[in-house]
Amino acid sequence: MTASVLIVDDHIAMAKLLAQQLADLDCACEVVDHGRAAIETLSAKMPDLIITDLRMAEIDGFDVLAAARAIDPDVPVIIMTAFGAVDSAIEAMRRGAWHYVVKPVRLEELSLHVQRAIEQRAIRRENRHLRSVARERLSALVGRSAAMRRLYDLIERVSPSPAAVLIRGESGTGKELVARAIHDGGPRRDRPFIAINCTALPETLLESELFGHARGAFTGALAARPGLFVEASGGTLFLDEIGDMSTSLQAKLLRVVEQGEIRAVGADASRSVDVRLIAATHQDLEARVADKQFRADLFYRLHVLPVVVPPLRDRLEDVPLLTDHFVGLARSRNPHSPVERMSPDLIAAFANYHWPGNVRELENTIERMVVIGTTAQLSASDLDALAPHIAGDAERFTIAREQLATLRELEEQYIAWVMDRCGGNKTRAAEILGVDPSTLHRRARSGKR
Repeated sequence: MTASVLIVDDHIAMAKLLAQQLADLDCACEVVDHGRAAIETLSAKMPDLIITDLRMAEIDGFDVLAAARAIDPDVPVIIMTAFGAVDSAIEAMRRGAWHYVVKPVRLEELSLHVQRAIEQRAIRRENRHLRSVARERLSALVGRSAAMRRLYDLIERVSPSPAAVLIRGESGTGKELVARAIHDGGPRRDRPFIAINCTALPETLLESELFGHARGAFTGALAARPGLFVEASGGTLFLDEIGDMSTSLQAKLLRVVEQGEIRAVGADASRSVDVRLIAATHQDLEARVADKQFRADLFYRLHVLPVVVPPLRDRLEDVPLLTDHFVGLARSRNPHSPVERMSPDLIAAFANYHWPGNVRELENTIERMVVIGTTAQLSASDLDALAPHIAGDAERFTIAREQLATLRELEEQYIAWVMDRCGGNKTRAAEILGVDPSTLHRRARSGKR
């Protein structure tokens, strides 16, 4: 790709000689003979590189450097200076110049600096593009809470790495959106992103779907199929709900992770694959490892870069933004609906609800209300008809406390209420209740909530 270079020197013959030399480096050079013309040129269009003499009448190299950095702080500027003015050139570097060369200029030295400066400029542009792509994908993850800001930062840090990622989070928190953001923010963004839910297929079909099969490998296998690992070659394979995968399939997946090889069902030979793995689960994998339901070696291979997606109840301050976002999406899918917005008291009711189904439940609730609603603005008074479970949630434990009951019954009701507010997460509920998680597990095994 041709790089644009502006050369500024009041000795125009020298400037033109430099331009001829740089043409061999695929540079399109523009030559001007004073600083004022250089600044006018920069104001119209910023080049990829500026080479300027330091000592010029009226407007010198310092002025050109300052004007360039005011417009684009990243543009590289190479200063040319006479031997006796090296101190001034060093001062120019302190002010942001990329490098300096001493006159008379050695063309080979200048060419080397030009190549390096242009390469650095290209890298910076690429990095800005990557950050822009990552931000665009992250826009699907709506939220400004501290929990979401930490998540955005972590996504940007793990995206460039080839290492496996394990995304943890409850159902409905948006784990696949996070996986897509990681893929799109990394070097494989132009290659395939393929997702599969490990609970969607029985074990035999899941194996064939992942690793492919040879023709005639089983009844109905009329043609060979490459499988998702091959289809995702060079890109990313997202394995959702990895915690539900059978132990026999876990062993075959481990081989892929360790050796980068797969063997299709019924095939005689293995083949290499180049795939970044991102796995996700709502399960407590450490507990499943302890119960021998998940292989410890596979867990540690997948758990290289852990990412935790917060539940909606831990970022309720994002509910207004999410509500506005989902109302817009629902209206675009249902253009004939009269519903245009949610009232402040309805949004407040949303923010006070515990959302056991997380962001997915909020989105589905808003979709239902937009489809069924009959007025331009829906309010909290519409909840009884459109989403009664939200309207009644705030009263549930209050009603329980008004009933005459034994201390043990009140304890059972309160534990059940806290568990419900935590979406069934015993670890989180135990933290709130101030008990050991094993206590809640024992209660569950004994038939109590």
